[in-house]
Amino acid sequence: MDALAGPYLASAALLVAAGGGKLIDPLPLVRALRSARLPASRHVVRAVAAIEVVVGAAAVLQGSRGAAVAVALSYAAFTGFVLLAGRRGGVLASCGCFGKADTPPTATHVVVTGALAVVAGAVVVRPLGTLRDLLAGQPGSGLPLLVAAAAVAATAYLVLALLPLVQVAR
Repeated sequence: MDALAGPYLASAALLVAAGGGKLIDPLPLVRALRSARLPASRHVVRAVAAIEVVVGAAAVLQGSRGAAVAVALSYAAFTGFVLLAGRRGGVLASCGCFGKADTPPTATHVVVTGALAVVAGAVVVRPLGTLRDLLAGQPGSGLPLLVAAAAVAATAYLVLALLPLVQVAR
């Protein structure tokens, strides 16, 4: 099993989940974009969210270089947005990627989304194949791969969506 497979599949699954959330409720991202002085509308956000879902699904189902490029570019764009919003003093609340919880982007977002962009970039250089290929690659490799992908996705979700909500008692 390739060491990149779990993180890459997790990054693709996170795209599907985050895009799905924005399809359902685009307003948090509309507000976040406007707070960073960028143009935004519900229709544009929903279109971008649909692309996010398609890119994530393609990355899981196709395993192509093109899908990996799209995943890498998606995470590079997210990283750039968080950096830009931080410089402009925007995004005081959630972008809507992980539901309605008030989870403002932080330096942790930059690190995690930047790392996922790097992982996808590495997959561009060295494609993994389809999920079916990965699961059939070595006897017994399917369950560990899926567990690794789920663990990475859950960790990223916890770090990005829940950790910012934890308030430290002083």
